[in-house]
Amino acid sequence: MKTGKLFVFSAPSGSGKTTLVRHLLLQNLPLGFSISATSRTPRGEEKDGMDYYFLSEEEFRQKIEEDAFIEYEEVYQGAFYGTLRSEVERLWKEGKNVLFDIDVIGGLNVKEQYPEETLAVFVQPPSLEELEKRLRQRMTETEEKIQQRLDKSATELIYSQDFDVILVNDNLAKAKQEVVRLVKEFLRS
Repeated sequence: MKTGKLFVFSAPSGSGKTTLVRHLLLQNLPLGFSISATSRTPRGEEKDGMDYYFLSEEEFRQKIEEDAFIEYEEVYQGAFYGTLRSEVERLWKEGKNVLFDIDVIGGLNVKEQYPEETLAVFVQPPSLEELEKRLRQRMTETEEKIQQRLDKSATELIYSQDFDVILVNDNLAKAKQEVVRLVKEFLRS
């Protein structure tokens, strides 16, 4: 099967990667969004098959056994996230390049499997203090979950050096312009 390019956006939760990915999808670019699978429950207005494929933990573990994932990780105990192989194949069949909004380890796993086809972008918050402020402003999670995400963020920042590009999201308008430039440049390469 002919493959297209892969655009991985990874970051600590609250860094703004989803906002940047959504911005890219509004541009006139040959991109298709890879919908991740997760075993967590939907938050807010999230819809199955649009935001994520919501699976039970048992269903997720079954798909692992079936080798149905390109990458997956147990991000928090009992909370799995992953990319279904069928999702990437679907987008390639449509002639689109694949746009990922995934966990840091998952992003590096995609890059490892497709090193030449992948542009891996690490979206970095301006500071851990700003990250905490953004997480609290969401008002979607418990204090315990916020602390888990902050603890994980410190570890994830260490992996930023393994990405092709580190984009500090301290000015959203500027970050939006930069991601469009990066994607267009990689599409031409």
